[in-house]
Amino acid sequence: MSRTFETLAPILLVAVLLGLWETACRLTGVPAYFLPAPSAVAAAMAQDWALLLASAWKTLSTALLALAFASLTACSLALIISTNRLLEKAVQPLAVALQVTPVVAIAPQVVIWAGLAHPDRAIISLAVIVAFFPIFSGALTGLKSTDPDLERLFDLYGATRWQKLLRLRIPSATPFVLEGHKVAGGLAVIGAVVAEFVAGSGGSQGLAWRILESSNRLQTAKTFAAVIVLSLMGALLHAVLQASEQAILRRFRGR
Repeated sequence: MSRTFETLAPILLVAVLLGLWETACRLTGVPAYFLPAPSAVAAAMAQDWALLLASAWKTLSTALLALAFASLTACSLALIISTNRLLEKAVQPLAVALQVTPVVAIAPQVVIWAGLAHPDRAIISLAVIVAFFPIFSGALTGLKSTDPDLERLFDLYGATRWQKLLRLRIPSATPFVLEGHKVAGGLAVIGAVVAEFVAGSGGSQGLAWRILESSNRLQTAKTFAAVIVLSLMGALLHAVLQASEQAILRRFRGR
């Protein structure tokens, strides 16, 4: 009984909040362009569902491509510098500086470098920048977190450098890398959306473009519909990454 209630509790809370929102809009008569009622948002989603799904796939595919590039780059760099302390000291500040720099600050210049006629290149590049650091940090931390006793055991049995890397350091780093990917997945979506806003081009008609388009026309219900689709897409991506993480960890622990 308690487990069923725990499952239904979030749904009930959302239903109550939507009911309060709907009631407040109807009683106060607030203009629809200022705050649409949930029923109006649902109607907008039903009317434009095909367009919203196409835009959601555009944003999601961009984020996934950026996540793949960020994963390849970050893991390779972490693997290289984890074996050289001097190189790590040289690269780490640059990686941190890249992480703390707001993507909005560099987005206009990246759009210019990518070419105004190719907004997709800028969007993917900016999403890669945003998603890079969590994967890099997780991979580097994991590669350096091996059990010292296991390190000595491998040395005792005369393991080569490559054997230690493949059989000890990479398996030890796996949970950290997976956690980094889970964080980076959400950041890649955020980076793609922010980049779409900055690019401001109909050549890349993702969800950010739909939000801009409806906002400029004061079609607030459509704006809310696009934001809701974006939130659901991000939650779904996080759930997939989390399920993948659990499945991979179960396999590693089983072995």
